[in-house]
Amino acid sequence: MTDSKFYEQEGPPSDLEHIKKDSNYLRGTIAEGLNDQITGAISDDDTKLLKFHGSYQQDDRDVRNERRRKKLEPAYQFMVRVRAPGGVTTPEQWLVIDDISQKYGNQTLKLTTRQSFQLHGILKWNLKNTFQEVNEVLMSTLAACGDVNRNVMCNPNPYQSEVHREVYEWAEKLSEHFSPQTNAYHEIWLDGDKVVDSRDKGEVEPIYGSYYLPRKFKIGIAVPPSNDIDVFSHDLGLIAILEEGQLKGFNIAVGGGMGMTHGDTKTYPQLARVIGFCPTDKILDAAAKVVSIQRDYGNRSDRMNARFKYTIDARGLEWVKKELNERLGWRLEEARPYQFDHNGDRLGWVKGDGKWHLTLFIQNGRVKDFEDYKLQTGLREIAKIHTGDFRLTPNQNVIIANVTDQNKQKIVELAEEYGLTEGKHHSALKRNSMACVAFPTCGLAMAESERYLPLLVNKIEDILDEAGLRDEEIVIRMSGCPNGCSRPGLAEIAFIGKAPGKYNMYLGGSFTGERLNKLYRENIGEEEILETLRSMLIQYAKERRDGEHFGDYVIRAGFVEEVHSGLDFHTTNAVKN
Repeated sequence: MTDSKFYEQEGPPSDLEHIKKDSNYLRGTIAEGLNDQITGAISDDDTKLLKFHGSYQQDDRDVRNERRRKKLEPAYQFMVRVRAPGGVTTPEQWLVIDDISQKYGNQTLKLTTRQSFQLHGILKWNLKNTFQEVNEVLMSTLAACGDVNRNVMCNPNPYQSEVHREVYEWAEKLSEHFSPQTNAYHEIWLDGDKVVDSRDKGEVEPIYGSYYLPRKFKIGIAVPPSNDIDVFSHDLGLIAILEEGQLKGFNIAVGGGMGMTHGDTKTYPQLARVIGFCPTDKILDAAAKVVSIQRDYGNRSDRMNARFKYTIDARGLEWVKKELNERLGWRLEEARPYQFDHNGDRLGWVKGDGKWHLTLFIQNGRVKDFEDYKLQTGLREIAKIHTGDFRLTPNQNVIIANVTDQNKQKIVELAEEYGLTEGKHHSALKRNSMACVAFPTCGLAMAESERYLPLLVNKIEDILDEAGLRDEEIVIRMSGCPNGCSRPGLAEIAFIGKAPGKYNMYLGGSFTGERLNKLYRENIGEEEILETLRSMLIQYAKERRDGEHFGDYVIRAGFVEEVHSGLDFHTTNAVKN
């Protein structure tokens, strides 16, 4: 890539493009801002660059108005996100992340929907210590955020571990391949040798260039029949193809993404589309060429239309296939058959590859001690004796993986002592629920999500009991804004925040994550949500066919139209009102 390609974009470059270009490969004045004792914040330009290093500047919105009245600056704090390809971490790493949350954060951990950790409530004065302690256990926050490839996801289920081991290795290779090469991270956070101006050394980002990507880029690997990573929500989705128990390669799907903007029909969630098959030994080359297409052709003028899905939709799927084949110098093969049958987690104990694995339900991924449920303490005690690993799932749960026969009884006793296995007794709806953080820390949140969804689900459970559906698997998700971090566009029932206490309600996603949902009600509160769902769920209980999932039923019953492409997401509203 040459940076002259940037100027071929239609329209003037956005301000962030100039910030990236002038940042000296992500350095900016972050180091100087960290030393400014007058404020708990850093400059606006540096907050944008800080994302590439794995952190967002936020403030506590619960106290924002009070502090404004007192003429105090906002209660600035930082979210730090750790990169963990495939969600695999060691017990030592778990204990260090847990310790950081206690010393510097808000005494909780957040397991993200991309199989990584988030730490909230960290003050500017503790940022450097946080980054260094993460690094000391061979983890990193670099590229966990920003206009680069994010954490690479893959199927974590140990009962498929013979294949998972190989798939996980590819997730690690992809993560390393797309890691930014700038030395800025080591200079600022790890006291590495400083370079006055890296631009004097020539290009230091062979994949990204000095402008990096137009927007974030996401890669995930799914292992059928499980679509737990929601492979079609990714910019680049890889579907593992197994033949006679051996990994032969990957079907490549391109152009997925969940984010949109309320009221802007030029933005929409989109499904990745399968364009061909790639053998395993060529997947790094193919992935790099896919990323290079987005680097060169993505919209750098309008960030609202800068994701890869818009690049593809503006030019057509055949264009991207042709462009990719030309860059590769060889052609992708025809896509090979595959089938998904679920996208959830299998809770409880399973045995695979000679080891035991315990999947625990973590509601909305929040690891903390509650008054009558010492979740964080229980996991900490398990980490102290565990000799295997922890695997963070795409559904915000955790697997205590690779437990030996000798160690299993100790972990059984600790799990029972702290009530960690009670999650398997929750309703199927709760087990299939997911929410983003939203208030009080996310600056984009329009409504509650993580703090509200459990309360709403409890009330929906009463309706399920009335309808006899408590054990019916239904995927429900909530997002505090339309950016879609909880992948709401794929849920059978979804709520996207519109204003405090108000949500847009979507129906009709598929249970396997292969179909988008559709707007059914706009700007409604809890009373209307429950009233709407009560009549619909009772009707579903009476009229459903054998094996028919709720998302399929609402389409057949005419509540919403079927949506297989984001280009049709805004075309019509709900059918039955």
